[in-house]
Amino acid sequence: MKIGFVGVGRMGANMARRLKECGYEIAAVYDVNTATAQALAQELGCQAADRLQQVTKLSDIVLTVVTDDKAMKAIYNGGLLIRARGKLFINCATLTPDMHVWVEAKAAKAGAQSLEACMASSITQARLGSLYLMCGGQPEVFERAKPLLEKLGSSVRYVGPAGKAAQVKALVNLVMNINTAGLAEGLALGDALGLDLAMLREVFLQTGANSQVLKTDGEDMQNREHSCFFSAAHAAKDSGIALKLGKALGLNLPLAAATKKQYDRMVTEGLGELDKSGIAELTFMARRGK
Repeated sequence: MKIGFVGVGRMGANMARRLKECGYEIAAVYDVNTATAQALAQELGCQAADRLQQVTKLSDIVLTVVTDDKAMKAIYNGGLLIRARGKLFINCATLTPDMHVWVEAKAAKAGAQSLEACMASSITQARLGSLYLMCGGQPEVFERAKPLLEKLGSSVRYVGPAGKAAQVKALVNLVMNINTAGLAEGLALGDALGLDLAMLREVFLQTGANSQVLKTDGEDMQNREHSCFFSAAHAAKDSGIALKLGKALGLNLPLAAATKKQYDRMVTEGLGELDKSGIAELTFMARRGK
């Protein structure tokens, strides 16, 4: 089984490394940043494709890990589906649900199959093969992809038809982003009151203020360590996806809207490539948010 990758930033590259270690042949990689693709190709002993159709030609399964809807449409309109009959495309980017539906129809027209495999994890989990994967598409396509996906994820869950996994992923990130913003404000207020933040985090951990974000981001917020695992720019994008879903249903989501404004502010102030924990820089009095 030959595997190709389109989009080999930190997530895509670590997924490719993981599959290589699991015995899969990585046939080709492609990225708009050609230097990134060439470096990974040299590491994995595969081809750095300079055209999308080369990836499809050399691969049985192609995983796409691109940034947004615009990038996804560009690759599917840009040659990825040339001579794609019989191929399987697994799309791991965080996109709007409608985009996954569009991709499935586009692939089917070319005689290929597609599956969305939304990731609710980060770079470390991609490298270790412990991603949490939510999948949407035809059940038989999920079964075809499942053996490979189980090498990438410790949990591989079928959600429903195309677009449904993206809906669930949008809600996961909506709640995560709100929790992150709330934690930043709680720690900032504690700091302003002169409280010991290590003590405060310990109390949070044992009470209703506990959350997964507290475990992953709390210490980083205190220590201003914002090495990127999930960027503020992505948080802004993903909150926007959830807000659009709510708006289409006439549902008001004021907390999500306020959180998106904070992440949009980070992007505007040049902090978009910080980890989402960097939202604390907007709340602590002694920092940028004073």
